[in-house]
Amino acid sequence: MRVLWAPWRLAYLEDDTRDQGCIFCSKPQLAGPQARRDALVLWVDDTASVLMNRYPYAHAHLMVAPRLHTADFARLPAPIAAGAQAVLQRTVAILDEAYAPAGFNIGVNLGRVAGAGIADHMHWHVVPRWQGDTNFMPMLAETRVISQHLTDAYDRLLPLFQGGAP
Repeated sequence: MRVLWAPWRLAYLEDDTRDQGCIFCSKPQLAGPQARRDALVLWVDDTASVLMNRYPYAHAHLMVAPRLHTADFARLPAPIAAGAQAVLQRTVAILDEAYAPAGFNIGVNLGRVAGAGIADHMHWHVVPRWQGDTNFMPMLAETRVISQHLTDAYDRLLPLFQGGAP
């Protein structure tokens, strides 16, 4: 058996607040730049918020969530859906400016059986992709390689999000 040392996981395991409510409802409510940085919140407006995925598929993997706690995409009120769409488009534009990826995976997992890790609050995943970003590591070693630390990506993206409304 191979051992992968991941000491940064201890903070997650010891975090007694991680099961206290919906992250898409509670984290955007945080006040102050340090609290938002710790929670990886990049943007909040009346219709949607943008958070970094703490367990990303690739670096700069972001999540866009409507400010309404719902898993029902079909009944998302039109003004919230339109606002969230504008934030989603802005998020892609910001990632394109910050990283110039070759493409994006953008998707929604509706329901736990569809892969939703947080099934009660729908959200879009925005994953920038580059040629060769998927290599042999996941196949041979069952290990994903993330090219940039979360806080470094946050620091790179935040000024672009602070640049104005969508």
